Amino acid sequence: MSAPVTTAGRAAPVTVAPPVSLMPLFVRLKLSLLKNGLRGSSKRKAAWFGTLVLALVVGFFATLGLAVLHGNAHAGTVVVILAAVLALAWSFMPLFFPSGDETLDPSRLVMLPLRPRPLVRALLASSLVGIGPLFTLCLAVGSVVAVAHGAAGTVFAVLAVPLLLLFYVSLARAVATANVRLLSSRKGRDLALLSGLVIAVGAQVANFASQRLFQPGGLAHLEPAEAVVRWLPPATAVGMVDSASNGDYAVAAAQLVITLTALAGLVWFWERSLTKLMVTPDGSTLAAAAPRKDRDSGTGFWALLPGGRTGAAMQRTLRYVMRDPKTKSAWVTALAVGLIVPVFNALQGTGSLYLACFGSGMLGIQMYNQFGQDTSAFWMVAQTLSSPRDVFVEMRARAGALALVTVPYTVLVTAVTAGLVGNWAYFPAALGLALALLGAMLCTGALASVRFPYSIPTDGAFKNVAPGQGGLAWLGIFGGMLASAVISAPVITVTVYFATTPEQQSLAWTVLPLGIVWAALAAWAGLRLAAPVAARRIPEILTAVSKG
Repeated sequence: MSAPVTTAGRAAPVTVAPPVSLMPLFVRLKLSLLKNGLRGSSKRKAAWFGTLVLALVVGFFATLGLAVLHGNAHAGTVVVILAAVLALAWSFMPLFFPSGDETLDPSRLVMLPLRPRPLVRALLASSLVGIGPLFTLCLAVGSVVAVAHGAAGTVFAVLAVPLLLLFYVSLARAVATANVRLLSSRKGRDLALLSGLVIAVGAQVANFASQRLFQPGGLAHLEPAEAVVRWLPPATAVGMVDSASNGDYAVAAAQLVITLTALAGLVWFWERSLTKLMVTPDGSTLAAAAPRKDRDSGTGFWALLPGGRTGAAMQRTLRYVMRDPKTKSAWVTALAVGLIVPVFNALQGTGSLYLACFGSGMLGIQMYNQFGQDTSAFWMVAQTLSSPRDVFVEMRARAGALALVTVPYTVLVTAVTAGLVGNWAYFPAALGLALALLGAMLCTGALASVRFPYSIPTDGAFKNVAPGQGGLAWLGIFGGMLASAVISAPVITVTVYFATTPEQQSLAWTVLPLGIVWAALAAWAGLRLAAPVAARRIPEILTAVSKG
């Protein structure tokens, strides 16, 4: 192609447009995403502004509290450990809440002609916009104020605040980019649903740690850990301020070098993961390399289940637990929390052997709303329920599948609790009471499933009840739990009698066979009473569980 020619016969100079800077472009993109996300939804707008106000209030008081530590002997210990805890939070939050920021998914940009290095800088700049970075900035400022002394400490503090913020944001981005295939897959959605478990475990750990730390000399227990953590980035950024304030300039310089080196390595790893992501095809779009092996449902563990409808229903229930995200989340959370509560109370010295009943109670709740767990697919089960006998066998199988997991789990939790509290003499009584409570909850769960069914939406990680059915769900669960306590009252009375009567303590073991028999009778009675009601209300149940 010939060059453009002017009227004087000379070639006109070709002008090249200056390259567009990606950083301001991506910052504007992030602001537009935030702005557009608040349009058309008053609930989302209220939630966002409420979160912003909460973050500002908590951040202000946290900064003020850290600043008050200025001059305290344990200030360095607190802020160094806090920096490490924040690093863990920024590492795992993208895994559990991948939908919280649309820009965390760089696979949306793979079709654009962008180079990884400018893209990393642009994404890093846009990551600094948001409530999370603002809250983290408050904590970073408070941390350096708590330990900064003198001119050298102030200089290192000015360097530490941006280094901390950049490290946290880069860490979150690197983790999200390295796991973006996971976050966009079914396993990633399952992982997000397990965030409730992490929150529950974290709350118990925080409660346990706070009780130890607020005791006289409690902060001294953290000093050995702090001595190690202060050499691990990003805690080195806070540690260098403390070292410079104490006159250890060589140590402060070494910690600064470690911080800068770690940040550079983290950005390099992020860029490398981003490059690999942008040039590697998505495995979900490729054909399988080998044919899928046929699976025989009658081999292995499944061969141990009974034959006929009972075995098929038990297998379906257990497969739901392993494959359905929300069912899996509910079961894993119940298993973990049911063990955490008695164990942590025992470790704190305030535990009781009878707190092991909490574990059987958490799993007993899974019996409630049995048909709602099938969602709209319940119509296939409903077609096979032609009589109360069919309903009885179906619900008996579901209760049996639950008991298959809950009974050994209850024995394990009770044994662990007995070992921690050192009360093996009352182990049979506690186990019998826990099994009696489980049987009562199987009874009330069967009745609540047919009287108060509700739909569980398939979309939304934290939405477990369809709109308009919240009261129905709470009525069934809490009403059933209260009724279970009433049904278990005879076993509870006998257990209390043996525990409070010294001359009868040798007979406490009789609560175990009593609890087993009572659990079996209660579960059988609940299933017998629920079966004819369910047979009459199949259309109503199907309508109730299909609204999600």
